[in-house]
Amino acid sequence: MPIRDFPPFRDLREFLRHLDADGDVARVAEPVGIVHDMAEVHRRVIARDGPALVFERPRDANGSILPVPVITNLFGTRKRVAAGLGIRPERLAELGEALASLREPQPVDGLRDALARLPILRAAMRTRAETVDRPVVQEEVRTGRDVDLGALPVQTCWPGEAGPLITWGVVTTRPPESETVAGYNLGIYRMQVLDRDRAIMRWLHHRGGAKHHAQWAAQGKDTPVAVAIGTDPATMLAAVLPLPETLSEVRFSGLLRGARPRLAKARTVPLMVPADSEIVLEGYVSATETAPEGPFGDHTGYYNSVEQFPVMRVTAITTRRDPTYLSTFTGRAPDEPAVLGATFNELFLPIVKRAFPEIVDVWLPPHACSYRMAIISIKKRYPGHARRIMMGLWGMLPQFTYTKLIVVVDDDIDPKSWDDVAWAIATRFDASRDLMVIDRTPIDYLDFASPLSGLGGKLGLDATNKIGTETSREWGAVLKVTPDVAARVDALWPKLGL
Repeated sequence: MPIRDFPPFRDLREFLRHLDADGDVARVAEPVGIVHDMAEVHRRVIARDGPALVFERPRDANGSILPVPVITNLFGTRKRVAAGLGIRPERLAELGEALASLREPQPVDGLRDALARLPILRAAMRTRAETVDRPVVQEEVRTGRDVDLGALPVQTCWPGEAGPLITWGVVTTRPPESETVAGYNLGIYRMQVLDRDRAIMRWLHHRGGAKHHAQWAAQGKDTPVAVAIGTDPATMLAAVLPLPETLSEVRFSGLLRGARPRLAKARTVPLMVPADSEIVLEGYVSATETAPEGPFGDHTGYYNSVEQFPVMRVTAITTRRDPTYLSTFTGRAPDEPAVLGATFNELFLPIVKRAFPEIVDVWLPPHACSYRMAIISIKKRYPGHARRIMMGLWGMLPQFTYTKLIVVVDDDIDPKSWDDVAWAIATRFDASRDLMVIDRTPIDYLDFASPLSGLGGKLGLDATNKIGTETSREWGAVLKVTPDVAARVDALWPKLGL
């Protein structure tokens, strides 16, 4: 991006060195089990905004020390997510404005405006991929009978889970009719390891990878996939961000990185893969074979139900000569998905404001599963304004499709302050007038509280001051200290001994 505080990170190692220089990496020399124990260590560290973790001696279920170190908690703080985007956290809003300009460009207003946009145009030119002939991720190549997923330190995070789960794989797919990189989809989908060369690919039907899989399956063909574990941060974050379907994650990663994506030809599938990754799993997702996936812990804080998903057969594992395995756990916040979600909210606020300029701030509380509840502050101008905002967000912006509770407050309320929000609801909301309930709307299918899977209700609370025809009563005036009183007490304060 034209906004960048740090040099581009070519790979995960450069990013880790950057964090290490900032004192934000802890190396764990003591053996720690990959079954349950490592996730619990991670959970305790992320709860106190702790550092990224490098487990140098992971221990498998049999007590053996595995030679591949494990990195967790990489994006466990807002600061590290921002660093992965190449910026300091205080510049997230500025980056969000740049992203909004790229997503919905405005007409050029004169020569000065055109010149001001040159950095963005130059950054866009860096999105074309570069082909690498001898990638480090193919220093070691295992195919056929040498493929063994059990050699990787894949975690089992929660008691009661079905088995080892790959959690940070960047999955690359493409449609059958096109081999161009611009048509690739990058997504993060969890993968349950079944045996040495099979894993379950859990992609939901609305995700890009699943759409490509349906296209291949319609032709009676298995889907070629490549799963990159431990890529550079820009590639990972591009895969996580909810981008428009028309925007290539590969090209967008170049924009985030400030340098062209580096790709290499996979060994056994017709795909290009991130050349500087730690590990790449190549293979095919079956058009016909499925297996029961789960149960596994999820961001809701509950175990998912067991469902059928397609099986991937691994045809090659390629790695660096001394690879590191990147992992995480998913559970009730705080976890890395919650931190990522909260940080991305700041990036998308300018996009929301472009649709609704009267919106001042948006807060999606991480502890409400990061998207199921939204608190919106607005500059209210007319009766019914809060309801218009609710219906507009639900109807126009896809990121609010699964938000089942929206609270709208005035611009004197900080949406991130529960004290402020509670006061607004207690003093500006009436249940008989300010409650809006909508039934039979699209809802997160993981939300078992809804009456039907994928179909449920939405609730809107208007906690704004009522104006005009919204009330026939005299509305209260907010208590405020006047500036002259505040100034007098400020001057007096040092003398009070308080």
